[in-house]
Amino acid sequence: MTEEKGKKNIQGAQVLELSGLVSYGEGAVVSRTLMESSAGTVTLFAFDTGQGLSEHTAPFDALVQVIEGEGEYTIAGKLYRVGAGQIVLMPAGKPHAVRAEKRFKMILTMLRKA
Repeated sequence: MTEEKGKKNIQGAQVLELSGLVSYGEGAVVSRTLMESSAGTVTLFAFDTGQGLSEHTAPFDALVQVIEGEGEYTIAGKLYRVGAGQIVLMPAGKPHAVRAEKRFKMILTMLRKA
């Protein structure tokens, strides 16, 4: 996975075209942190065809919003197909993985427990 260099934390009080904030990389998963604070992070991802994130767990709830295409999410052993305009919550402590049958983009919001 690669992070788009020099592009962290978007500036406030401006309108941005969400899909254009991260570009697809051939054979890669590209990410860009939009916001990061003690409360959590908001990260935009672009997955090329056949790419993904292997199964792992996280200590925080993670809300996924697909903004382009469709992603495959395995959460606690069950497969979910999530398309543009849809969301899915990956609960804290539950194993999950992400896979791109075709290119897609998503926003991942991780919320730390208070």
